[in-house]
Amino acid sequence: MQISRNFLVIGVVFLLSGIGLGMYMAGSGDTALAPLHAHINLLGFTLMTVFGLVYRVIPAMAATGLARAHFWLHAAGSVMLLGMLALLLSGRITEAGMVPVAPFAELLVLLGVVTFGWNLWRNA
Repeated sequence: MQISRNFLVIGVVFLLSGIGLGMYMAGSGDTALAPLHAHINLLGFTLMTVFGLVYRVIPAMAATGLARAHFWLHAAGSVMLLGMLALLLSGRITEAGMVPVAPFAELLVLLGVVTFGWNLWRNA
């Protein structure tokens, strides 16, 4: 598994999704999903790209099990969290309806970032 490549490729998928959503909002004049647009671009594209570039620059980090755990924790948590945010902002669920999926997704993202930090501390 090429961790750097995986983060970068998924980052581009998030970027395309964010751009598509931004174009939809601009064309329709409906900005109700603006927080989702921001989260897709920041949590998805920006963080994934930064992680991918760090793993490319510091190959010792990429060769660890921590890097693989980080990738799957962040990818799964991000997709789940963004899905829940989309449902919330579109009115399909309430904040109460986000439990327990959204807090679990947030925990996955947090654990991914902690894993990244631990990997950085040990191998950079």
